[in-house]
Amino acid sequence: MNKQQKLIEENAVKFGIYFDALTEWNEKINLTAITGKEEVFVKHFEDSLYGEQYIARGSSLCDVGTGAGFPGVPLKIARNDIRLTLMDSLNKRITFLLGLTARLGVGAECVHTRAEDAARGKYRESFDVVTARAVARLNTLAEYCLPLVKVGGVFLAYKTADADELKEGARALKILGGQVEKTDVFTLSNGDSRSIIVIRKVSATPAKYPRGKGKERSAPIV
Repeated sequence: MNKQQKLIEENAVKFGIYFDALTEWNEKINLTAITGKEEVFVKHFEDSLYGEQYIARGSSLCDVGTGAGFPGVPLKIARNDIRLTLMDSLNKRITFLLGLTARLGVGAECVHTRAEDAARGKYRESFDVVTARAVARLNTLAEYCLPLVKVGGVFLAYKTADADELKEGARALKILGGQVEKTDVFTLSNGDSRSIIVIRKVSATPAKYPRGKGKERSAPIV
């Protein structure tokens, strides 16, 4: 049993509640294509928890494009010391997350906004850790996420193991104030390979970023 499985076992009641809520709500809105219990526990919960080792105690964490709450909610279940903000552009998902976190009894700020808008307001460079999982390619993702990270903080980009995006994203990371510390490739208990790119915020993001108006995706930094 790996560390992530142990964390799930130690918090079995809450992860059971999470699975039930996910199943119920997935009939109303599209939260996940993965619906089998074993698959959800491995591909969503276990995968989400792998980033826990990179989060210092008492950290403020923003999960960008959180969707059904991955990886932010599993991390909060396992680490109640984390101060969690869940950010998503679809209000239906935020409604789900408000109900979920209340049902779980875990504190979280659930914010209906786009990351590029949030980074131009009070959330700019305000988080110790920013996470994103299955949101966009690294050069686009960095422009969404790094402006939210404090200088000295960390951005955890959850990727598949074969996501060869570092070369493509190198210039964006440099411009936005990020520096790759490591790419951590790991194997889930079902044998699937995944990775987390650990990016340290080493300098402030220039004021012009994020550019907004969809430019992060339509004309990514290359």
